Amino acid sequence: MGINWQPDHLGDGFALTELHVGSDEEGPCLATLVSYTPPAVVSPTGLRDAARVALNRLRPCGRDEQESAVQAVLYVHGWSDYFFQHELAHFFSDRGIAFYALDLRKYGRSLRPWQTPGYVTNLSEYDDDIAAALDTLSEDITAKTGAPPSGITLMAHSTGALVASLWANRFPGRVSSLILNSPWLDIQGSAILRTTTQGLLEPITRFRPKARLKLPEFGFYWRSISNLAEGEWELNGQWRPQFGFPIRAGWLTAVLNGHAQVRRGLSIDLPVLVLSSARSTISPVWSEAMLSSDSVLDVTVMTQRALQLGPHVTVCRYDGALHDTLLSRTAVRRKVYADLDRWVRCYSSASPIPEI
Repeated sequence: MGINWQPDHLGDGFALTELHVGSDEEGPCLATLVSYTPPAVVSPTGLRDAARVALNRLRPCGRDEQESAVQAVLYVHGWSDYFFQHELAHFFSDRGIAFYALDLRKYGRSLRPWQTPGYVTNLSEYDDDIAAALDTLSEDITAKTGAPPSGITLMAHSTGALVASLWANRFPGRVSSLILNSPWLDIQGSAILRTTTQGLLEPITRFRPKARLKLPEFGFYWRSISNLAEGEWELNGQWRPQFGFPIRAGWLTAVLNGHAQVRRGLSIDLPVLVLSSARSTISPVWSEAMLSSDSVLDVTVMTQRALQLGPHVTVCRYDGALHDTLLSRTAVRRKVYADLDRWVRCYSSASPIPEI
């Protein structure tokens, strides 16, 4: 019957399809897959031709020519967020890489009135969302080109990057590489603070998992990216509110459990690229430094934990970068995209390494 693509609000070339991913105690759940096809490339032949051009560019890293093979990227957003990064879609598309993004259940395009925004009690609940997205994008590429994707890169931001890391560890072989943009791999603070936090959360989560935690939220990161404040990006206020979604005990416990898995060490046998700011500015008082640093996470903790993901991890840190490095000022973004371009050229393919 084919995939039911509908126009997306991001405009020309963007389309969405809903993925039914079961139900939970709140009712039916769905995820939303967004695709991007350059408006000038609307036919299977056009997509194949664009892919061939890009493969010629990528071949310096020693890949075998695969005339009909197309690589793909699946992007996953962070907490209290959704996909809106059209510039990222254009970046990959310009290189002949098919771009898709996933709004997880209870976020963005997938959020329904009866649902608690962003709420899950185990990060593995997103397994079905990611699996459905991968199956659908593979079906889409096969229909357009006559062949499945030659490799799929999973790219994710912040909490989504934690989800993606744990997923890649549980399901080896489903994707060919992993790109993590400021991954939330551990909570800030000492081991004593972590233990205390989990001890306080445990009884609340057991008896009132949806209890709203009264944690400070200053909206400084929103201020740094929104075009209604100090930033340059147009945001949907319902999907990406200034002060974020309310944080629930059950959700935070799920995240802390994910952090604990990372601390024990993962075994992701894939090329992993980690992008982060060079410094953090975490304060209850606004500072202009928040326009050129990570105002959400401790980047030192982040990059230390990144080395526990697997044996093939590359870490790139950028002066002046925000929490989402690809929403930083133009000069910083250029540096991030330049490194991303070099890394993708060498690591995004699923082609086997020649024997020596």
